[in-house]
Amino acid sequence: MPRRIALKSPTALIPVAHGSESLETVTLINVLRRAEVEVTVASIETELVVAGTRGVRLHADKRLLDTLGQKYELIVLPGGEKGAEALNRHAPLIEMLQQQNDLKRWLAAICAAPALTLAPHHLLDGRKATCFPAFKARLPGYVDQPVVVDGHIVTSQGPGTAMTFALILVELLAGPAKSREVAAGLLL
Repeated sequence: MPRRIALKSPTALIPVAHGSESLETVTLINVLRRAEVEVTVASIETELVVAGTRGVRLHADKRLLDTLGQKYELIVLPGGEKGAEALNRHAPLIEMLQQQNDLKRWLAAICAAPALTLAPHHLLDGRKATCFPAFKARLPGYVDQPVVVDGHIVTSQGPGTAMTFALILVELLAGPAKSREVAAGLLL
Protein backbone atom coordinates (compact mmCIF):
# COMPACT_ATOMS: atom_id res chain seq x y z
CA MET A 1 0.00 0.00 0.00
CA PRO A 2 1.43 3.44 -0.90
CA ARG A 3 2.52 5.59 1.98
CA ARG A 4 0.32 8.63 2.48
CA ILE A 5 2.18 11.91 2.84
CA ALA A 6 0.64 14.30 5.35
CA LEU A 7 0.41 17.83 4.01
CA LYS A 8 1.06 20.66 6.43
CA SER A 9 -2.02 22.72 7.25
CA PRO A 10 -1.81 26.46 6.71
CA THR A 11 -1.37 28.43 9.93
CA ALA A 12 -3.11 31.56 11.14
CA LEU A 13 -2.77 33.75 14.20
CA ILE A 14 -5.74 35.74 15.51
CA PRO A 15 -4.70 38.17 18.26
CA VAL A 16 -7.50 39.26 20.60
CA ALA A 17 -7.90 41.89 23.30
CA HIS A 18 -10.59 43.16 25.61
CA GLY A 19 -13.04 44.83 23.23
CA SER A 20 -12.34 42.66 20.18
CA GLU A 21 -15.45 42.39 18.00
CA SER A 22 -16.90 39.02 19.02
CA LEU A 23 -18.86 38.28 15.82
CA GLU A 24 -15.84 38.89 13.61
CA THR A 25 -13.51 36.92 15.87
CA VAL A 26 -15.75 33.87 16.13
CA THR A 27 -16.51 33.95 12.39
CA LEU A 28 -12.82 34.04 11.53
CA ILE A 29 -11.95 31.21 13.92
CA ASN A 30 -14.86 29.05 12.79
CA VAL A 31 -14.47 29.49 9.02
CA LEU A 32 -10.69 29.10 9.04
CA ARG A 33 -10.90 25.95 11.18
CA ARG A 34 -13.58 24.50 8.87
CA ALA A 35 -10.95 24.87 6.13
CA GLU A 36 -8.47 22.93 8.27
CA VAL A 37 -6.33 25.98 8.88
CA GLU A 38 -4.36 25.61 12.10
CA VAL A 39 -5.68 28.64 13.99
CA THR A 40 -4.04 30.02 17.12
CA VAL A 41 -6.11 32.55 19.04
CA ALA A 42 -3.70 34.60 21.16
CA SER A 43 -4.62 37.03 23.93
CA ILE A 44 -2.55 40.19 24.28
CA GLU A 45 -3.94 40.45 27.80
CA THR A 46 -2.46 38.73 30.86
CA GLU A 47 -5.43 36.36 30.93
CA LEU A 48 -6.57 33.87 28.30
CA VAL A 49 -10.23 34.86 28.48
CA VAL A 50 -10.94 38.30 27.07
CA ALA A 51 -14.13 40.31 27.15
CA GLY A 52 -15.24 40.65 23.55
CA THR A 53 -18.01 42.94 22.42
CA ARG A 54 -21.61 42.44 23.52
CA GLY A 55 -20.62 40.48 26.61
CA VAL A 56 -19.15 37.56 24.65
CA ARG A 57 -16.16 35.96 26.33
CA LEU A 58 -13.43 34.93 23.91
CA HIS A 59 -11.17 32.06 24.99
CA ALA A 60 -7.66 32.30 23.60
CA ASP A 61 -5.47 29.25 23.04
CA LYS A 62 -2.43 31.03 24.48
CA ARG A 63 -0.99 34.42 25.30
CA LEU A 64 0.50 36.36 22.41
CA LEU A 65 3.83 36.55 24.20
CA ASP A 66 3.98 32.73 23.98
CA THR A 67 3.77 32.91 20.16
CA LEU A 68 6.75 35.21 19.65
CA GLY A 69 9.26 33.75 17.22
CA GLN A 70 6.67 31.55 15.50
CA LYS A 71 5.84 32.13 11.85
CA TYR A 72 2.29 32.10 10.50
CA GLU A 73 1.05 32.15 6.92
CA LEU A 74 -1.61 34.63 8.06
CA ILE A 75 -2.06 37.09 10.90
CA VAL A 76 -5.61 38.43 10.98
CA LEU A 77 -6.88 41.15 13.29
CA PRO A 78 -10.53 41.34 14.36
CA GLY A 79 -12.07 44.77 14.80
CA GLY A 80 -13.97 46.38 17.59
CA GLU A 81 -12.79 49.91 18.36
CA LYS A 82 -11.51 49.21 21.88
CA GLY A 83 -9.94 45.93 20.84
CA ALA A 84 -8.22 47.46 17.79
CA GLU A 85 -6.89 50.32 19.92
CA ALA A 86 -5.51 47.79 22.42
CA LEU A 87 -3.86 45.78 19.61
CA ASN A 88 -2.34 49.04 18.32
CA ARG A 89 -0.68 49.69 21.71
CA HIS A 90 0.80 46.19 22.07
CA ALA A 91 4.45 46.55 20.98
CA PRO A 92 5.21 42.80 20.60
CA LEU A 93 2.19 42.40 18.29
CA ILE A 94 3.19 45.44 16.22
CA GLU A 95 6.66 43.95 15.79
CA MET A 96 5.08 40.67 14.62
CA LEU A 97 2.89 42.57 12.14
CA GLN A 98 5.89 44.46 10.78
CA GLN A 99 7.85 41.22 10.36
CA GLN A 100 4.85 39.60 8.64
CA ASN A 101 4.70 42.56 6.28
CA ASP A 102 8.45 42.49 5.61
CA LEU A 103 8.21 38.78 4.73
CA LYS A 104 5.23 39.50 2.44
CA ARG A 105 3.13 36.96 4.31
CA TRP A 106 -0.64 37.39 4.51
CA LEU A 107 -1.72 40.18 6.81
CA ALA A 108 -5.43 40.89 7.27
CA ALA A 109 -7.66 43.15 9.35
CA ILE A 110 -11.36 43.90 9.56
CA CYS A 111 -13.60 46.70 10.86
CA ALA A 112 -11.67 49.19 13.01
CA ALA A 113 -8.38 47.25 12.87
CA PRO A 114 -7.17 48.45 9.45
CA ALA A 115 -7.55 52.09 10.52
CA LEU A 116 -6.64 51.83 14.21
CA THR A 117 -3.98 49.11 14.19
CA LEU A 118 -2.41 48.77 10.73
CA ALA A 119 -2.51 52.35 9.41
CA PRO A 120 -0.82 54.06 12.41
CA HIS A 121 2.21 51.79 11.88
CA HIS A 122 2.38 52.54 8.14
CA LEU A 123 1.43 48.99 7.19
CA LEU A 124 -1.12 50.31 4.68
CA ASP A 125 1.04 53.03 3.13
CA GLY A 126 0.58 53.11 -0.63
CA ARG A 127 -2.14 50.46 -0.52
CA LYS A 128 -5.82 50.34 -1.16
CA ALA A 129 -7.74 49.19 1.88
CA THR A 130 -11.14 49.28 3.51
CA CYS A 131 -12.42 49.45 7.07
CA PHE A 132 -15.54 50.26 9.05
CA PRO A 133 -16.83 53.38 7.24
CA ALA A 134 -16.71 55.56 10.38
CA PHE A 135 -12.89 55.28 10.26
CA LYS A 136 -12.40 55.78 6.50
CA ALA A 137 -10.75 59.20 6.92
CA ARG A 138 -7.83 57.41 8.61
CA LEU A 139 -7.10 55.36 5.49
CA PRO A 140 -5.58 57.43 2.66
CA GLY A 141 -6.26 54.60 0.19
CA TYR A 142 -9.81 53.90 1.40
CA VAL A 143 -11.98 51.88 -1.00
CA ASP A 144 -15.70 51.42 -0.31
CA GLN A 145 -15.85 47.65 -0.86
CA PRO A 146 -16.66 44.79 1.54
CA VAL A 147 -13.21 43.21 1.10
CA VAL A 148 -10.06 44.63 -0.50
CA VAL A 149 -6.98 42.59 -1.40
CA ASP A 150 -3.87 44.62 -2.23
CA GLY A 151 -0.76 42.50 -2.53
CA HIS A 152 -0.40 40.41 0.65
CA ILE A 153 -2.76 42.62 2.69
CA VAL A 154 -6.50 41.94 3.01
CA THR A 155 -8.96 44.30 4.68
CA SER A 156 -12.69 44.23 5.29
CA GLN A 157 -15.44 46.53 6.57
CA GLY A 158 -17.15 44.91 9.55
CA PRO A 159 -19.36 42.24 11.09
CA GLY A 160 -21.62 41.99 8.04
CA THR A 161 -18.65 41.30 5.77
CA ALA A 162 -16.88 38.87 8.13
CA MET A 163 -18.08 35.69 6.39
CA THR A 164 -16.99 36.87 2.93
CA PHE A 165 -13.70 38.09 4.40
CA ALA A 166 -13.04 34.73 6.08
CA LEU A 167 -13.84 32.79 2.90
CA ILE A 168 -11.46 34.98 0.87
CA LEU A 169 -8.76 34.25 3.47
CA VAL A 170 -9.50 30.52 3.06
CA GLU A 171 -9.13 30.88 -0.70
CA LEU A 172 -5.80 32.67 -0.33
CA LEU A 173 -4.45 30.11 2.17
CA ALA A 174 -5.94 26.85 0.90
CA GLY A 175 -7.21 27.54 -2.63
CA PRO A 176 -10.53 28.22 -4.34
CA ALA A 177 -11.74 24.61 -4.13
CA LYS A 178 -11.40 24.61 -0.33
CA SER A 179 -13.16 27.99 -0.11
CA ARG A 180 -16.05 26.68 -2.23
CA GLU A 181 -16.23 23.52 -0.09
CA VAL A 182 -16.43 25.51 3.14
CA ALA A 183 -18.95 27.94 1.65
CA ALA A 184 -21.16 25.02 0.54
CA GLY A 185 -21.05 23.56 4.05
CA LEU A 186 -22.21 26.95 5.35
CA LEU A 187 -25.05 27.02 2.78
CA LEU A 188 -23.64 30.10 1.07
